[in-house]
Amino acid sequence: MKRRYASSRGFTLVELLVVIAIIGVLVGLLLPAVQAAREAARRMSCSNNFKQIGLALHNYHSAYKQIPTQHGGTGLRVGANAWWEGSATTNHEELSAFVGLTPFMEQQALWEKISNPSLDTVTPGFTIPTPSGMWSAMGTNPRTDRGGFPSQEYVPWATEIPTLRCPSDPGTGAPALGRTNYAASVGDSCHRVQDMGAKEGSLQPMSQWRAVRYPACDRGFFQIKKESKFRDVLDGLSNTIAMAEIITDLGDLDKRSAISVLNGGDAGGIANGPQSAPKWCVNQGQINPESPNFFCDNDPGCTNPPQIVRNGTSARGMNWANAMAPNSQVWTMRPLNSETCMAGWYDNVGSLPASSRHQGGAHVLMGDGAVIFMTDSVEAGDQDAPVISYYNKPGKPSPYGLWGALGSRGAKEKIEEQLNQ
Repeated sequence: MKRRYASSRGFTLVELLVVIAIIGVLVGLLLPAVQAAREAARRMSCSNNFKQIGLALHNYHSAYKQIPTQHGGTGLRVGANAWWEGSATTNHEELSAFVGLTPFMEQQALWEKISNPSLDTVTPGFTIPTPSGMWSAMGTNPRTDRGGFPSQEYVPWATEIPTLRCPSDPGTGAPALGRTNYAASVGDSCHRVQDMGAKEGSLQPMSQWRAVRYPACDRGFFQIKKESKFRDVLDGLSNTIAMAEIITDLGDLDKRSAISVLNGGDAGGIANGPQSAPKWCVNQGQINPESPNFFCDNDPGCTNPPQIVRNGTSARGMNWANAMAPNSQVWTMRPLNSETCMAGWYDNVGSLPASSRHQGGAHVLMGDGAVIFMTDSVEAGDQDAPVISYYNKPGKPSPYGLWGALGSRGAKEKIEEQLNQ
């Protein structure tokens, strides 16, 4: 008896192609949603890290009755004349506020290494260049741009602290030491007299000349080389930015992380660079018109910056322990995600805005611990107005609108906007 089998009919090539096309369309529709969900998670992680930093800041103030000093630490090494010289035995008061916050950011083990003498080196067998053959308590000067003082071998400064990193920023590893995506707000005035803070280059008390001129531009939540308290924030903690988000350098010419440097400037007046107008680098035609997120690089229709600092530990966010301005400071003059623009040299003052790799803005930490996502379109006043200084309207409200007002701690600006939205 013959058996009959029902013939099985497979998919034709056309049907397979149709199915594949439908799957492709669905993936294309879903992919942006997936990417958006991932970025939302990364952004939430950035915000949560900032909340932890805010909590650490308040716990520090509760414990020590002051804000951690930006540019704090131990004095000059024997034989040094100024803080900008290198040092392996002391840190020349070049430490950022984050160093003091480490034990309050669940980094007690790291703090123990910093606050005690140490033999550990990044490279096994490296000879520590100190008379004792050990790193001193509170570590070496974190700068790596001064020859003969290899701070890159000091383990704590090379340590990446998870709380200081935003997962939206892809920067990792060399040539950086430990990176940071958060920076201390030092106000809305980058006048050159602010470069050495409340001390002379020798780390001695201010001269009469500086004592007269410095207070007028010392307007931020953090004060350079000076102890301060919450009570000094006269505009109110909820109306004053304590810190802001920044991106780290990737070695390209991204205008937010590569540093455009005037390499000179007028220490006395307000004649040159961003101290004369925050958008000075834009006015000089340094932005590539074809790629407006990047500086000019011999491109048509623009002018190369006089000097660019990038792809090293002196670039934006590349050294969390270093108080040098590009590493761990922001000014609230230019709107978020604007270009960097330094007056004088790369290690003193300039327009260093908040920035992020999120779409449309960046996080800021208010003095009361609130974390707010500020948009790039924040009202920023007259971008061609010179900075407030001894020479220009001392004590007056910020000329840089809401953004500048949020950066000054005691200029009595009236904040009417509802910020925490």
